[in-house]
Amino acid sequence: MVTRFAPSPTGFLHLGGARTALFNWLFAKANGGKFLLRIEDTDRVRSTQPAIDAIIDGMRWLGLDWDGDVVMQFAGADRHAQVAHEMVAKGHAYRCYMTNDEIAAMRAEAQAAKKPLRIRSPWRDRPESDAPNLPHVVRLRAPQEGAVTIEDRVQGSVTVKNEEIDDLVLLRSDGTPTYMLAVVVDDHDMGVTHVIRGDDHLNNAFRQLPIYRAMGWPEPIYAHIPLIHGPDGAKLSKRHGAVGIEAYRDEMGILPEAFDNYLLRLGWGHGDDEIISREQAVEWFDLSGVGKSPSRFDLKKLENLNGHYIREADDARLAQLAADRLGHDLPTGGLDLLTRAMPVLKPRAANLNELAEGSNFLFSQRSLAMDDAAASLLQGEASAILVNVHAELDALAEWDTEALEGAVRRVAEARGVKLGQVAQPLRAALTGRKTSPGIFDVLDLLGRDESLGRIADRMAS
Repeated sequence: MVTRFAPSPTGFLHLGGARTALFNWLFAKANGGKFLLRIEDTDRVRSTQPAIDAIIDGMRWLGLDWDGDVVMQFAGADRHAQVAHEMVAKGHAYRCYMTNDEIAAMRAEAQAAKKPLRIRSPWRDRPESDAPNLPHVVRLRAPQEGAVTIEDRVQGSVTVKNEEIDDLVLLRSDGTPTYMLAVVVDDHDMGVTHVIRGDDHLNNAFRQLPIYRAMGWPEPIYAHIPLIHGPDGAKLSKRHGAVGIEAYRDEMGILPEAFDNYLLRLGWGHGDDEIISREQAVEWFDLSGVGKSPSRFDLKKLENLNGHYIREADDARLAQLAADRLGHDLPTGGLDLLTRAMPVLKPRAANLNELAEGSNFLFSQRSLAMDDAAASLLQGEASAILVNVHAELDALAEWDTEALEGAVRRVAEARGVKLGQVAQPLRAALTGRKTSPGIFDVLDLLGRDESLGRIADRMAS
């Protein structure tokens, strides 16, 4: 069993493409097969190296490794042309000398009749002896009678009449192969057994099958997956914030395992399971679990899922990811401190950006800048409270969360106020913010000297 992911490098690796890659990868792994990667760069004008790099980088981030080398489609142009010439020799294709004006007239006639354009070239059945010495294309001699049925593993039984299939171009007038030809030749030569792709390619399957049959090649098993729609039910687009997957990684701070899990559940299901590990996905995945209806992208659901995976992630890994987003170098021992802080930071974060932002107080330089909400907590009795807290903390023999909690509670009891009325100005003095991890964890992480110094900075303010 061999599957493939075959993106065109004319733009970023988008959500739908990433899901297609994941489904192909999982299906191959679940069945002990191979997963191949082919870059379909036949469009030489629009294909770019940055897009190729982004696709490969995105695949690696998602953990979708492929078997063998990356195949570049344009490198096989001579092989594709060879197949087209074989089809001409066998009578399954022909040289077409129609001019652009003739095609334009045929298109205008179809539009006037409100019918789709179906190229029926006058050169289809003319003898070669009539051929002028002029530029020409090579067209498929598509069957015109009967019908073709595809037993699609997702869409079910789909039938199209052959009269709906036009004589598509196989070779352009400059001799270069078209996408339609190249895809079929490459899938055959690479041994692809299952073609799993978006259902916007379903019509292409009926146009490509005649090439397989003309060459006497085994036909692949097709599985056309419904497209992803936006929250409003319309096809996902830039209007819905559709971006390359690097934006989810770099700008939104999504973990790859969360993104994988979310992609998996976009159109595929295993009972009521929502949290699905890579190992479980390989064990459970089958095309029978793919639904026929379009799935809807929900950013909030992705963020919630990401929060789960952040809470489950290794602390040292998260510390490094957060450090990369802080925008400044960590002091000596900073990464170890960040790692130690992860158990109290990560439950509060839905993404890596929030994780980094929540850790900033650990490395803030004195005197701390106060946001407006924190500054409001340092009014009135705050200075007197901080004087009392400083004295209690300074007298501690042990600096641990149990001792720290006892000291702060003694201040609250002595002043006859609730614990929160002491903790709020203390939090502002220590972090410069109104919200933070638990105040005793903050004191423990900052340590004695830094904590007492920050409190002292605000005692007289």
